[in-house]
Amino acid sequence: MNVSEIAKLAGVSCAAVSRYFNNGCISEEKRRAIQKAVEETGYRPSLQAQTLRTKKTKMIGVIAPKMASDSIGRVIEGILSVTEQSEYQTLLAVTQNNAKKELEYLSAFREKQVDGLILIATVFTAEHKRMLKSLTVPLVIVGQQMNGQCCVFHDDYHAAYDLTKHVLEKGRKNLGYIGATRQDKAVGAERYRGFCDAVRSMGYESLTQNYVTADFTVSSGYEKAKELLRRHPELDGIVCAADSMAAGARKYLFEQGIAVPDQILLAGHDDSDIVKVTAPPLVTVHFSYEKSGETAARMLMEMIASKKTLPQEVKLGYCITE
Repeated sequence: MNVSEIAKLAGVSCAAVSRYFNNGCISEEKRRAIQKAVEETGYRPSLQAQTLRTKKTKMIGVIAPKMASDSIGRVIEGILSVTEQSEYQTLLAVTQNNAKKELEYLSAFREKQVDGLILIATVFTAEHKRMLKSLTVPLVIVGQQMNGQCCVFHDDYHAAYDLTKHVLEKGRKNLGYIGATRQDKAVGAERYRGFCDAVRSMGYESLTQNYVTADFTVSSGYEKAKELLRRHPELDGIVCAADSMAAGARKYLFEQGIAVPDQILLAGHDDSDIVKVTAPPLVTVHFSYEKSGETAARMLMEMIASKKTLPQEVKLGYCITE
């Protein structure tokens, strides 16, 4: 089937069929006739032809650092909840936390001429910043704040600050911190800064040195909890930059016969499923990851439609749960 045959079957002009598929202005009578013909034949317009004519692919590229992450999975679900209700298709690329691979995907999407990009970001190198400046399609960054770019991110600093104060106010005075790489500005740098400022505000400056860096895995949280407690056996509370780390720390404490939370109170960030199945549940911070994905997708579509790329920043809130 082609446009001419659909037009003949519907009893309308080829121009009317073209307007139908491009959301143009046609009468309701013609719209119903074309829709009936399309449903009867299963016709779909050529994507290549539409791209050549409109210079639009109707595709959005999404680049994610990994899939084995509750928070990133929720961001992607938020993006898809918006794109699936639109005329856009979503192309997902997963980098496995490989910065070089991330740059390769950015370049590939640019060459494939997607209409826009969503980058679920972790670490920005100088090469990343150069690449982002060279993009000619709209871009929205999720999870990190970057000056001059459209981004949707969370208040990581105040979340960690309030969580740490919450733990201190429960009577825990000897805290340790399991954090992420400082190259990750949001989870690594900002959450650690929140922890440090909170303990300082309560008069415990020395606690800023009770610090180890872990990967975002249960096994890494396990090993780093072991290291932290060997260095500081007096700890009565541990704040973790992510729930996966906290889950690993809990496993280590259980094996050592250390009661949680009676002897050591554990706290994390992300309100992931992994901490909801523990008994008792760990103290954690809830972030609206689905909302961040939805917001980013809507922001990108508005940019594509308006052809405006003025920088916008959206900072989302949080709440502590236990």
